[in-house]
Amino acid sequence: RMGNRLQHKRLFSACFLFTFLAARSSFEATMSDRKRRAASSSSGKRPKLPSAPDREEGKEPAGWLLRAVQQQREDAKDQSFNRKRLRFISETEKVTQGSEGILYWMLRDQRVQDNWALIHAQQLAAQENLPLHVCFCLVVPKSPLSTLRHYSFLLKGLEEVAKECKQLNIQFHLLHGAAGDLLPAFVSDRDFGAVVTDFSPLREHLQLLKDVQKKLKKDVPLMQVDAHNVVPCWEASPKLEYAARTIRGKITSRLPEFLTDFPAVEKHPHTAVRTAKPVDWDEALASLDVDRSVEEPQWAKPGTAAGMAMLESFIDVRLKLFNTHRNDPNAAALSQLSPWIRFGLSDRYEDVSLRSLSLVSSSPSYPSHLVKWTQALACVLSTMLLCLQLARSDRRHNALAHAQLSRQVLVMKDGYRNESVLWNSVDGKMHGFMRMYWAKKILEWTSSPEEALSIALYLNDRYELDGQDPNGFVGCMWSICGIHDQGWSERPVFGKIRYMNYKGCLRKFDVAQFERKFCPKNSLKNTSRKNSKI
Repeated sequence: RMGNRLQHKRLFSACFLFTFLAARSSFEATMSDRKRRAASSSSGKRPKLPSAPDREEGKEPAGWLLRAVQQQREDAKDQSFNRKRLRFISETEKVTQGSEGILYWMLRDQRVQDNWALIHAQQLAAQENLPLHVCFCLVVPKSPLSTLRHYSFLLKGLEEVAKECKQLNIQFHLLHGAAGDLLPAFVSDRDFGAVVTDFSPLREHLQLLKDVQKKLKKDVPLMQVDAHNVVPCWEASPKLEYAARTIRGKITSRLPEFLTDFPAVEKHPHTAVRTAKPVDWDEALASLDVDRSVEEPQWAKPGTAAGMAMLESFIDVRLKLFNTHRNDPNAAALSQLSPWIRFGLSDRYEDVSLRSLSLVSSSPSYPSHLVKWTQALACVLSTMLLCLQLARSDRRHNALAHAQLSRQVLVMKDGYRNESVLWNSVDGKMHGFMRMYWAKKILEWTSSPEEALSIALYLNDRYELDGQDPNGFVGCMWSICGIHDQGWSERPVFGKIRYMNYKGCLRKFDVAQFERKFCPKNSLKNTSRKNSKI
């Protein structure tokens, strides 16, 4: 027995040693391979974009990105349309026979190229040997949110769209009024055989779609293409996701299927008999009943070309700082693309594609950041009430249980004067980190999360160029109601919502520098608590 035990022990030891040595050898080989790849990828040159010119850091010729993207479109001219991006709103799916054209109702995605909705509309028109038309329904609600800042950016972007459509033998129509009132009659009058539109999760846009569907002729198909998200919303998730981690895997697992190159929208082969009415864009802008006290920004030029230029400058100058400095409001590390994405002038799909192809080594976190925060959070947004109900039902995020704490106690806190100066310094296009701080101070200074959310959305949508967008809605919900965030240590007013304060900002970045830049010195003097109230 003793001999058998000793023999078994030796055999076990030999097996263990062999397994250990084999594992160590495999590990060393893997690490050696990783080091070689890391050395080759960090040898001083970034991987190239397809057909892009040789570029050295800081010496790229202006416009290299546009040329590279144009070459991508040419190379992808045979790229097929993934029909999972498409869903029919109407019962009928066949194009009306004997019709005089196909209409793309441009709603959210206000661009010509890299737009799957317009690509599908052109392919459908070419298949049916019909002319292609594009229309946009311009309506200005009587609301404080209707400002010159937003509508000037929108109209000047549409002017660029109209010029490109003319070059491509596509008729562009600007209709003045609500789509539900104008579009069905416009389709009947022009005898269009099908209507293609893009996708938006906003309540107002969903209502417009319902209004058009009710009044549209039953034999005219109405179809919707998600041209805004990498993975179509209805393919990404069928439910309201309660955390970023629950949606991230669902999206990334579908990227190989949907992250493909765009074919170009080309010159249309079939010419329309009835052409579009010319648009006087200056008159259209001057006639709008908007609040002109909220002026146009100086730093952001409307249009797809300007969005492409901003993306190029991000790749060349700011992308290398994104990983380490994206939460520093004083650092130029962000893409600044949110206004163009909000108006559909720039496509985040192309943005992610470029990162994935050639720039992951420069900033590996940026593609994940872009996909997760611009698609996942936007897609699950339903309504403010639904999100508040979700927040109320989650015991972790119980700021609502602290809603009645007196605001008068809060305004007497030490440091309120300093915090109000920093809060007042955020205006125009807010840095993402400052938007969180800004919204959380509103939660602290108001009597309930509902009131805080209402104020935050109003100010964000009125003054921010990237406001009135699902990303802004969910960003405010994340800050105030804890949507998609984890629970934190419970404290008064905030409950288990993530807490941010002035001292935390001091640890993160140079607050004094930020205040000097965005808040004039004379407004810093004698800043009273009264003037700082919301």
